[in-house]
Amino acid sequence: MAARGSARSSSSSRSGAGPSARGGTRGGKAKVAIEQLPWNRVRPAPVVLITGPEELLAGRAARAIRSQLAELDPALETSELEADKYAPGELLTLASPSLFAEPRFIRVSGVEKCTDDFLAEMLEYLDSPADDTVVVLRHAGGQRGKKLLDAIRAASGTAIEIVCAELKTDSDRYDFAMAEFKSAQRSVTPGALRGIVSAFTGELAELAAACQQLIADSEGEITERTVERYYSGRVETNAFKVADAAIAGHRGEALGLLRHALATGADPVPLVAAFAAKVRTMAKLSGAYGPPGQLASRFGLAPWQVDRAKRDLQGWSDEGLARVIQLLAETDAAVKGAAYDPEFALERLVTVIAARGR
Repeated sequence: MAARGSARSSSSSRSGAGPSARGGTRGGKAKVAIEQLPWNRVRPAPVVLITGPEELLAGRAARAIRSQLAELDPALETSELEADKYAPGELLTLASPSLFAEPRFIRVSGVEKCTDDFLAEMLEYLDSPADDTVVVLRHAGGQRGKKLLDAIRAASGTAIEIVCAELKTDSDRYDFAMAEFKSAQRSVTPGALRGIVSAFTGELAELAAACQQLIADSEGEITERTVERYYSGRVETNAFKVADAAIAGHRGEALGLLRHALATGADPVPLVAAFAAKVRTMAKLSGAYGPPGQLASRFGLAPWQVDRAKRDLQGWSDEGLARVIQLLAETDAAVKGAAYDPEFALERLVTVIAARGR
């Protein structure tokens, strides 16, 4: 069936595109001869290596490949293997043609902890992959299995790699959240996106779940008010409201928001962290010139963050920024136990920031 063979033919025609598509080694370091794709641009190949620490993205990539194969042939046979608990012969058994010749999708987890038997058999399999079979290997990081990784990355025409790097910057997480709403064909305001990203600064899975809840439980355009209605209890949301008011010079409003946050159980540490995040961005852009897109790329920010920081910097001097940065360090120590009254330290920080460091 032509559809079943499409994974392999597609890999042969497109693998190794670009300047990195050269085999061989130099200085003992294996070169990458296969195509490397981001998690949201996946496609099948006889062997698919999914690398990187971000489990949410890795899981989505594997499911997307399976969905593409199932769409080509609903009779797709799916199997799961654990490389760290591998029994000899499992891979070859699962990849062997079945009675009705259904296409096969074999998902292998824990390759970074693989047994010697799996390593040996997968290296052998790589030399002659089974027809109508896609093997997806998940390697979360580390040196275990490096020989296999090098062999896969040299297997032009057979394998591809899906890179699931950690989304570290606010810009990356903003783009991720925006893609969540776009894929659901939901309209969302820039303020709502900023709010949801600011509210969920920890695990990417939390941010994804929050976006999906807004998509499922709300109607129409998703606005800042929508985010506030669902996540007003998030400490980070309250923290950034306090920071925004103080940086805008609204001392009374900022102090009122601060006292309300503390009275409702907010932890002072994330409050200081919110101030620090915004002031660090301002310090990065102080004295920097160029189009917002260029500055965003240079500093690892989203263009809206550049625009916001430039507005926030109005009326600030370098001396004022330096004083606030020093005060932030003192306040951070105070709220972590170095001072008897951390609330007083926070109120002093708000007052100085509202006065633009004067």
